[in-house]
Amino acid sequence: MSILSILEPASVTTPRPTISRLATGSIPATVGSDLLVPLADGRVTDYANFDHGASAPCLESVRASVEAALPSYASVHRGNGYASRITTQWYERAREEVHAFVGARQDDQVIFTRQTTDALNLLAHAVPADATVIVFESEHHAALLPWPAERTVRLAAPSSQTDAVTKVADALRQAPDGPRLVVITGASNVTGEIFPIAEIAKVAKAHGARVCLDAAQLAPHRQVDIATLDVDWVALSGHKLYAPYGAGALIGRSDWLDAADPYLYGGGATHAVTDTTVVWATGSARHEGGSPNVIGAIALASACAAISKHRDAIEQHERSLLARLRTGLAQIDKVTTYSIFGADADRVGTVCFTVAGLTSTLVSAALSAEYGIGVRDGKFCAHPLVGHLLADSPEHGTAVRASLGLGTTREHVDRLVSAVRTLATTGPQSEYAETAHGCQPCDDPRDLKAPQIW
Repeated sequence: MSILSILEPASVTTPRPTISRLATGSIPATVGSDLLVPLADGRVTDYANFDHGASAPCLESVRASVEAALPSYASVHRGNGYASRITTQWYERAREEVHAFVGARQDDQVIFTRQTTDALNLLAHAVPADATVIVFESEHHAALLPWPAERTVRLAAPSSQTDAVTKVADALRQAPDGPRLVVITGASNVTGEIFPIAEIAKVAKAHGARVCLDAAQLAPHRQVDIATLDVDWVALSGHKLYAPYGAGALIGRSDWLDAADPYLYGGGATHAVTDTTVVWATGSARHEGGSPNVIGAIALASACAAISKHRDAIEQHERSLLARLRTGLAQIDKVTTYSIFGADADRVGTVCFTVAGLTSTLVSAALSAEYGIGVRDGKFCAHPLVGHLLADSPEHGTAVRASLGLGTTREHVDRLVSAVRTLATTGPQSEYAETAHGCQPCDDPRDLKAPQIW
């Protein structure tokens, strides 16, 4: 059942919050789309958000769902009070919505976590002690680091999608007997390129291995279907799915999870406790100890429902903007873009680039101060991959990442391309210096102090 339907009035005795409706085919609206930001020359402009890959803005419909749920918010499970019973229903229906969003199998668990990092650490906690874990060095640190080093095979970044499949197959052939887990990203958080998930899963299954998909960067932009891809677990984050309320999820097979000790010891994770024994719960409750983030779960489910409903329109919107951005940057001298698999690889709306003669920190600072554009610079929590991509660019140790999404418009893309062209040609308009808060104009008139909101 969709969160769009569960958050509607149903009866006098069971009031349901309402959320805004959107015409099919339209792009869901985001909170802050009218945000105005100051520039270093004293002007004000609307904010061009190219940092969706870090955290996406909140959907208006998600905010409406949360605001509608708050008046009857209460702790879930075991409560007979009216508010607790209603909130418990929303929480469990949110679990159903997330389950449907990723095309999970009937018996797959949905465990609410803090975000993808938490979800992958939970799975690492549950992996059998004798398991071998195979992971590419091109992964985000959240997928690269949780696994025990002595049982992890780290593969070099692949040069093509075919090479990725071959590397996994070779590693599995050489792996010792016992449980095996292949961890793959859906879409690179550095370049946006989509990995050959189904092909890798097919090879893994042929060798008796399981597959965990890091879908943090993929799920907001493309359909993820556990059953079709034949993966065993999917991890994702609400804050990248336009639901920045502190919830994520691990979805997948229950056996390893039910066999592991609880991720958090405490209330909710127990079935029975005596002076001498503890019987732990099975299923999702086993790893959701303590009072869960109910509002975060409702927000995540609301976002999943909205994205599912408007998936085609979202993909069309983002493909068009990405093509425009890549074409524009390709025409600028001194700009180099980077990829894992090559220029023709399918990808979500992320571009990684450098500008000759300018550090990535300076580029991102100038884009913000002089053009009202937000990008990310650095190594994007994927240090080995960025080092690999920039190996032939000794001038640069870090890069710039522009990641678009529902908060991005054609004007934003054109403004970014024009700004990068100007920076590559004539450099920044202001003098910049490194400060405790990063690179900033030396005479910066902007008030960058966060206003008091409580």
